[in-house]
Amino acid sequence: MEAILLGIYAFFVWLIFIKFKWLPWNTQSQVIVVIIPIVGITALILTLNVVAPSSPDVRVIKYVVQVVPQVRGRVIEVPVTGNDYVKKGAVLFKIDPTPYRNTVTQLEGKLAANQAALNEALAGLSQAGASVGEMREAVNAAGGQAGALRSQLDLAKKRVVEYRELVTTGAGDRFSLEQWEANARDLEGQLVAATASESQAKLKLSARSGGEQVAVAQAKAKVATAKAQAAATQADLDSARWELTQTVMVAPANGWVMNLQLRPGSMVVGVPLAPAMTFVEDNYQVIALYHQNELHQVQAGDAAELALDTLPGQIIKARVNSIVWGQGQGQLPVAGVLPQTGAAPQFPNRFAVKLDIEPRDKNIFLAAGAAGDAAIYTQRFKMIHIIRMVILRVGSYTNYLIPKLH
Repeated sequence: MEAILLGIYAFFVWLIFIKFKWLPWNTQSQVIVVIIPIVGITALILTLNVVAPSSPDVRVIKYVVQVVPQVRGRVIEVPVTGNDYVKKGAVLFKIDPTPYRNTVTQLEGKLAANQAALNEALAGLSQAGASVGEMREAVNAAGGQAGALRSQLDLAKKRVVEYRELVTTGAGDRFSLEQWEANARDLEGQLVAATASESQAKLKLSARSGGEQVAVAQAKAKVATAKAQAAATQADLDSARWELTQTVMVAPANGWVMNLQLRPGSMVVGVPLAPAMTFVEDNYQVIALYHQNELHQVQAGDAAELALDTLPGQIIKARVNSIVWGQGQGQLPVAGVLPQTGAAPQFPNRFAVKLDIEPRDKNIFLAAGAAGDAAIYTQRFKMIHIIRMVILRVGSYTNYLIPKLH
């Protein structure tokens, strides 16, 4: 762009001083003609670097997932190959599920046995409580029978008194009197027997209650133990079932399988330092690195453009998401010694600017590690942004050139 401007300027100088000779072409005019483009282009470039800063260091960064299984075992199937593009949920590899399936079966049987033991303990608790209830019912029955006999005895004694008075006056029947006296004596005997039965039932209940309380407490303890064992087995079973599901590893997102060295028969373990494969997601972020004094006019939402080496002649539209106001030189490591500043002062590093690709260019494939140039267009001096746009586009088309001889 600077060359074009110089060419236009030289053309007008030729017209004014050489062609039409409107002004004299002497030493003074020659000095002025040389100084004007130097000062003008210098001022233009310095202004452009502030209001439309550019960066020759743009990077496409994609999220890389180290695929590490949660369980260990021998690989029995790898349905993907290196550099395959797969959808989220696609099977990456399978681990032999036999030992984990056997563990699940074993714990299912153990859980059934624990459940049976719990049911037996609950039945014992119910039986222990029922024995005390039966004893109380027997006491109540004996008390009810003794009460009924007392009522009958009172009635019989009343009839004996009445018939004795009638016999004394000669109006009564002695046989009836003797019959009621015999009934009263019989009821007295029955009452004595019923009272004895009630006392005996109460003694049994009293003697049984102490032992029964112990039995009930023991039954409750057995129920609690059985419940705890069943709960522990259920937790183990849930864990075993989860481990069984982890024998099939699936893609965590849409992306590519990279660095695939895994083959059936290999052993894999759940250790982060030993990943089974590398997975590169579709999702990415674009970072442009700028010198620190280039960003004082840049704000979130400013328009931006990218020209990547992998896409010659193509301009990708973007927006400034944010500026990462921090880098390594702004951190001191935790140590018991004073920080080392080095033999010579270190120059400040660059800050990263995160760029969001515009919706119209979202479907353009951006390779992980792709690099190129970027320009940010601030809200100031928009009339000269066109110069940066032209420079960026010219640089994009020069990416078609491959200057090498081998």
